[in-house]
Amino acid sequence: MNKQEYTITVYTENQIGLINRIAILFSRRKINIESLNTSPSEVEGIHRFTIVINETEEVVRKLCRQLEKQVEILKAYYNTNEEIIWQELALYKVSTDEIAEKVKVERLLREYGARAVVIRKDYTVFETTGQREETDKLVEVLAPLGLIEFVRSARVAIIKNSKGFHEKLKEFELTEPGEEVVENEYLNDQDKVFSM
Repeated sequence: MNKQEYTITVYTENQIGLINRIAILFSRRKINIESLNTSPSEVEGIHRFTIVINETEEVVRKLCRQLEKQVEILKAYYNTNEEIIWQELALYKVSTDEIAEKVKVERLLREYGARAVVIRKDYTVFETTGQREETDKLVEVLAPLGLIEFVRSARVAIIKNSKGFHEKLKEFELTEPGEEVVENEYLNDQDKVFSM
C-alpha cells in the first residue's frame, strides 16, 4: 500500500496531558506528525485536534481505533485531502528596502493574495493563507529578495461530510444528568454477592 497525506480529526474532552498521550501513540508507532493544531470546537468543553501524517490507510485506520480507546477521546476521523477543506497561515519577513527597490509590491500582494501586516523601516511582514503549495510559491518569490524569516501555521481543516458527529456533539452539550438516582440493586446483598 502507498503512503499518502491524511488529516486525522480528533474530538476530545479538554484534559491536561492529553496532547502528550496522543503524541506517544504516534511516536510508539514511529509515525512522524507533519502538522498538529488544537483548538476549541463548536461545542463548549470539547476540543478538536487536527493532525497531518503521511501513512498508509491501514496504519491510519488502526491509529484512529487506538486513539478512540483513550478515555477522553470522543471520536477520531481520518480523511484524505479531497475530503476536507483546509488552509494554513504563513508569515514572511523581508527587508523593506529590498522589497521596495526590486518589486512592485501591490502586484505581488494581489498575485499571491498576501497582505502587509507590519511595515517598518528595516523590515516588512506579509501574511497569506492557503494550501501548502500556495504558501510555498511566495517563499520562492521572496527568497532571492532576502527573505529574513518564514513561518507557517499548522493545518486547520473542516471535513466536507461530517454532519453526523457534529449533531452528536450538540446532543452532548444539551444532555443534563437525570433527576432520578438509580440505586445499585446489589447494595443490600453485599454478603451474598461478594462472598467466596
